[in-house]
Amino acid sequence: MNINELAYSRKEIIKYGKLLGEKNMSPATSGNISVRFDDNTLISASGTCLYDLTEEDIVLIDKEAKVIDGTKKPSSEKNLHNAIYALRPDINAIVHCHSPYVSSFAVCHIPLSKPIISENVFYFGEIPIADYALPGSEQLVENTVKYFEKHDAVLLANHGIIIGANNLKNAYYLMETAETFAQIYINSIILGGAKELSQKDIEEIYKLKESVKSAGK
Repeated sequence: MNINELAYSRKEIIKYGKLLGEKNMSPATSGNISVRFDDNTLISASGTCLYDLTEEDIVLIDKEAKVIDGTKKPSSEKNLHNAIYALRPDINAIVHCHSPYVSSFAVCHIPLSKPIISENVFYFGEIPIADYALPGSEQLVENTVKYFEKHDAVLLANHGIIIGANNLKNAYYLMETAETFAQIYINSIILGGAKELSQKDIEEIYKLKESVKSAGK
């Protein structure tokens, strides 16, 4: 275990946890953050506030969710994080939040799927919704993980949202993007309803995304 890398990863979680708190996307002790660390998972502890995390509030767990570094109890969503990492080797960071606008769609059981803004189509395509299950339960894992076969973000019914990305910075950016999209969506309803992008527009966005991916290889 590289102690310096472990300390750096803890500082990254603290940094983005504070940003999520400042943006009101993780009120009180809601939400959790993790990063893949070798074959293990570094995750925020249960009952902690993401806004004011300390290094002691972040624990390292193995694939069976047993603590191997740290003194606190890991987040109750630890098994969900581990299951996503096991399914998606390209995902190295996960953010789970109860942000107000996104969670409004989660409690109404409405997926964020309408193509009304190009950024959401580009980054998500759509954000589906997983059936409700008790937070921290194995049923929640079962209901949610299957959506990560084709998606990077999933709404959790009557709960919140969980997002995965290749690194923590991008996971945070996606969280901001999803919350902003949800706010725009709600505002558009108030204003009488958004005009959806055409199928041609959507196809052009997908082509742009593929070209960006190809250029990055």
